Amino acid sequence: MKILTAAEMSEVDRRTIESGIPGIILMENAAHRVVEVLARECAPLKDQRILVFCGKGNNGGDGLAIARLLHVCVKPASLDVILAAPPADLKGDAYANLVMLRASGFEAIHDQVPDDARGATLIIDALLGTGIEGNPRGRAAELVIELSFGFPGARICAVDIPSGMNSDSGHSGTPVARADFTVTFTSPKLCHALPPNCDRTGPLTVGSIGSPASLMEEIPRHWIEPSLFAELLEPRARAGHKGAYGHVLVIAGSHHKPGAAAMTGIAALRAGAGLVTVASAESALSAIAAHAPELMTVPFSQLAEALPNKTIIAIGPGLGTEPETVALVRRLVAEAPQPMVIDADALNALAGIEWPGAAGPRILTPHPGEMARLQGRPVDDRLNDARDLARHFGITLLLKGQRTVIAAANGEVWINPTGTPAMATAGSGDILTGLIAGIAAQHPQRLHEATIAAAWLHGKSGELAAAELGEMCVIATDLLKYLPHAVRAAHA
Repeated sequence: MKILTAAEMSEVDRRTIESGIPGIILMENAAHRVVEVLARECAPLKDQRILVFCGKGNNGGDGLAIARLLHVCVKPASLDVILAAPPADLKGDAYANLVMLRASGFEAIHDQVPDDARGATLIIDALLGTGIEGNPRGRAAELVIELSFGFPGARICAVDIPSGMNSDSGHSGTPVARADFTVTFTSPKLCHALPPNCDRTGPLTVGSIGSPASLMEEIPRHWIEPSLFAELLEPRARAGHKGAYGHVLVIAGSHHKPGAAAMTGIAALRAGAGLVTVASAESALSAIAAHAPELMTVPFSQLAEALPNKTIIAIGPGLGTEPETVALVRRLVAEAPQPMVIDADALNALAGIEWPGAAGPRILTPHPGEMARLQGRPVDDRLNDARDLARHFGITLLLKGQRTVIAAANGEVWINPTGTPAMATAGSGDILTGLIAGIAAQHPQRLHEATIAAAWLHGKSGELAAAELGEMCVIATDLLKYLPHAVRAAHA
């Protein structure tokens, strides 16, 4: 799926209507998608006491169509509609849906919440959609506050976006409606993808209403979903052997941090790499081998001999920042012909210098602090900062954090919806580096897809671990225990 701005969504709707699907049909389809979700999330829907808040624009028109479908098809225990504006203020398709609602025999349309509707168990928020500019004002602002806080026992379904939310940003002013779940149409909007707004939407359902995907081909923002990388996880050939699945060279670890190298190497193996060699400080090798006997090891003194014939290099976790290490990183980044995943101390080695260029593809995986050092200022706009640095360096950049952003040198960006605060634990980033390298080793011509797959699986593994162990109790190596379950979830 693509991720759209409000203007892009409006243009898609306009072109859809021009192609022959009337706006009233798009609105009807949207209403059906919402009622389908309500039936799933709020069963039995006929027992619900429902209150529908409707604005005067297209979002309100969706709400009026939803009310009509509920009235005609579901007949819930009670159903009331609150209009934010006089009926005469409604125009176009919104007014047409008001006429149709009345024609269906429905009469419970109010400008205030009636006393007997205070016991509502389900609220439909169709007040304000993606077209709002600035903060809600006047009557609309009052109703946003009322629907959010006036019904403490009710669940709230937001239609398209929670009312008052800035569609094009992760941040909004006030007031903004709360939502227990959201149904949007055609594609996610930026607010659904970026924090903290994404936390205010609840679980998101994207419903198709008739706009063809071809209208969104030029949009450079993508929502990561398993269909983007499913081919990378297909069953192996029956005649497959370890040499067919790539050889990862992990350059990581130090005397005090052998675990970082071991976790990176084990993650690469768990991700399917056929062979993994870890190059590290000689004093760390025995500890690394003790963590995983499947890993081959070489000391840094033999790195030159280890470099040839490797499919991909992962460099940085626990490496240290001694001058000779920094010099080694810079030289390898510039000269090694293999694809390279660059993380942790290897990123710090590149901070504050001109990009040295690269002899092969490079994947940088900074957290926000490392990103700030790379670009020389704090991260202000995760999406645009990642895209700008990827373009500037000519690399793939994965910016870690809530809703990880992956940016390519051509300006395309992907936002990952998986992940959990349970992953805020030492070594989680080392696992991700290994996963990227392990998947990329098997598909060296598909590095972007490998990076996307690793990010999604990494986050999904964290979610599954947290669901069973609790957010406080997850440690980095737990992610590898739940990786097989994440792979199965990707196939579901």
